[in-house]
Amino acid sequence: MARPNAEVEALLQEYADLIAITGGDAFKARAYEKAARAIGGYPADISTLDADGLREIPNVGRSIAEKVTEYLRTGRIALVEERRARIPAGVRELITIPTLGPKKALRLYEDLHISSVSELAAAVEADALADLKGFGEKTQDNIRHGIELLRRAGARVPLAPATDTAEGIVAELSGVTGCRRCAYAGSLRRMRETVGDLDVLVAAERSAPFMDALCELPVTVEVVARGTKKTSVRTGKGLQVDLRVVPPESWGAAMQYFTGSRAHNIRTRTIAVHQGLKLSEYGLFDTGSGEPVASRTEEDVYARLGLPWIPPTLREDRGEIEAALHGELPEVVTERDIRGDLHTHTDLTDGLASLETMVEAAAERGYAYYAVTDHAPDLYMQRMTDEKVLAQRERLRELDGSRRRMRLLHGTELNIGPEGEVDWPDEFLAGFDLCVASLHSHFGLGRRAMTRRLVRACENPYVHVIGHPTTRLIGRRPGVDADWDEVFAACARTGTALEVNAQPDRLDLGDADILRAREHGVRFAVNSDAHSVPHLGQLRYGVGTAQRGWLTRDDVINTWPLTRLRRFLRKGGRS
Repeated sequence: MARPNAEVEALLQEYADLIAITGGDAFKARAYEKAARAIGGYPADISTLDADGLREIPNVGRSIAEKVTEYLRTGRIALVEERRARIPAGVRELITIPTLGPKKALRLYEDLHISSVSELAAAVEADALADLKGFGEKTQDNIRHGIELLRRAGARVPLAPATDTAEGIVAELSGVTGCRRCAYAGSLRRMRETVGDLDVLVAAERSAPFMDALCELPVTVEVVARGTKKTSVRTGKGLQVDLRVVPPESWGAAMQYFTGSRAHNIRTRTIAVHQGLKLSEYGLFDTGSGEPVASRTEEDVYARLGLPWIPPTLREDRGEIEAALHGELPEVVTERDIRGDLHTHTDLTDGLASLETMVEAAAERGYAYYAVTDHAPDLYMQRMTDEKVLAQRERLRELDGSRRRMRLLHGTELNIGPEGEVDWPDEFLAGFDLCVASLHSHFGLGRRAMTRRLVRACENPYVHVIGHPTTRLIGRRPGVDADWDEVFAACARTGTALEVNAQPDRLDLGDADILRAREHGVRFAVNSDAHSVPHLGQLRYGVGTAQRGWLTRDDVINTWPLTRLRRFLRKGGRS
């Protein structure tokens, strides 16, 4: 279930948006945004804190702490509801469109009486915005693209909140008397970047107690359909949950069937037919006699079909069946394989926790090494200076000396400029253990210019990793336009790794691009890009994406021992 931290983060961010819509104080709106981020990333459960404890969270002052306390006590914040009442519902709908800010949404409502996404789409197509100040051709193109992104996302839910909901439901149902097994399946088990609905399976002799339990969970707001074999409910976030209870002896077949994908299942059923068998959610049966031949475990089902067990993240009919038949299925990277995180931030720039706190949290995860990579000075709002980063390096070296089990690496996240240039001259960059370089601006450059920009960054002897390479934000911002095959070839040629950024709204590179880059011989780094202690745990989503891209331990540089990693970081033989 959602942590109170996440609920309050969303509410405070909404309040910041409402302030902006009504033309309120920009500094006040920014204060609420900062507080929202700080609470969302705070490691402790805020429901356990009193007002004094809340004020210890960065950017949370007395007034905001009082509002948080009000929410924890009553489930609402009166001031937010008052502000909501002042804003037409249509305007609140318009600001869900990526690229459309609150001020422009209010202008559209006041000047053209547009109060829905469909009305805005029609107005754009009819060229009805042409005479509205501030809505030139480029703005209209951005709005058109934002509507397309919104519609493409539809009712799909991002991976992280879907996982939180599913794990909460599985935990609750696992405690019901008679539960033999309980797990989620479907696209969430395959680690798709967004999820349409949740499939939850229970193995038990009786189904009624589990159907009752699901309908009575706090997360359930609507019972869509209820039966003895399947019950569907909807959560407060609009996510449909389908629960199926199967006999314990059918568990493996049910997990295989309901994990999918549909295309993968068609292939496995076809193999079954050719062997005189029938495969369903209840088991693998002899077609002639009707006798079951395998069903208790997925391994049994796949083995009877003449296949090894295929990891769920590979089940997309992208060659996994052929690879399995020929003994060429990759042993995909797992979270246990990750020896260290190579892209993280502290409160020296835009992180929420101190260097010491982040290092301690990384050590608790059992890492062999850990890199701190705060932003460089060209990202001007972070106010990085030479003096600050050198002082951080000195402190990190002190901590490294006290931690023999986890080695600390001092890095930075550079900004790739429009011409492929990066912050700091070569002689300064030479002092870092590693440099991640990322795009943070100028996303609209043309294809040729963007390709040249990225290739030049790869060619820099002090750039080791290209961070969140496409810059996409899932459902909100598309990736930049570049000749990615040329970029992937440059990475392979120069020994520059591409990041699989584990932030759930990025997952960048995505699986399809990973598959293409891997064909070029590129190496990868699966990183959390953590800005707080809880973010370190998001690495799991990056690993899932890496698996979907068929990556093995050998493909991922932060699964390597430190000695091998250091050799890689001596890019181009540089000592």
